[in-house]
Amino acid sequence: MRRPYVIMNAGMTLDGKLATVAGDTRISGKEDLERVHRIRAEVDAVMVGIGTVLHDDPRLTVHRVESSRQPARVVADSLARTPPGARVLSDEAPTIIGVSEAAPEHRVQRLKEAGAEVVVCGERRVELPCFMERLYGMGIRKLLLEGGGELNFSMLREGLVDEVRVAIAPVIVGGRSSVTLADGEGFESIDSGVQLRLLRYYPLGKDLVLEYEVVR
Repeated sequence: MRRPYVIMNAGMTLDGKLATVAGDTRISGKEDLERVHRIRAEVDAVMVGIGTVLHDDPRLTVHRVESSRQPARVVADSLARTPPGARVLSDEAPTIIGVSEAAPEHRVQRLKEAGAEVVVCGERRVELPCFMERLYGMGIRKLLLEGGGELNFSMLREGLVDEVRVAIAPVIVGGRSSVTLADGEGFESIDSGVQLRLLRYYPLGKDLVLEYEVVR
């Protein structure tokens, strides 16, 4: 299967949380936010799940560093729940939304009218391998994954991630229901988990950045 090279990136607390129990995601320092935008400027697309769109209403554009180009915005949205007024649908950059066959037609039409390109993959949920293959066919060769715990786990489980980069903030927030780097149903054993090889690490402002490659 031909698919984009995928970099999964996240800012997280020392205990692996992407947000607090109240949904506070202000984890990364200024320097790390600039690092993320430099990565965005180097890739063809930035991808999130519908949960991130509904909770954070992100722009997914490059605006903290100088850039002559904007990556496409990609959303995995099985039931086409992206609001027509969401910032990810602004005219700042192209938007591609992956939906399933179960997505209501009126919602799909509403997204198309808002300017999004809609890709159908899967019966009830977006089938990620299919979606990645379709994105490759649309010219996307390098993709930055900024997903929440569910999408991150699904991409890892399907073997669709090539690198993992995390910025660890010096704070612990706890919370049984807090979103972590990878949620989902999890792997049953350490051996069956996604194995990583450390490439580099460095301090950045108050944070510590770790970069890994996924071991095939």
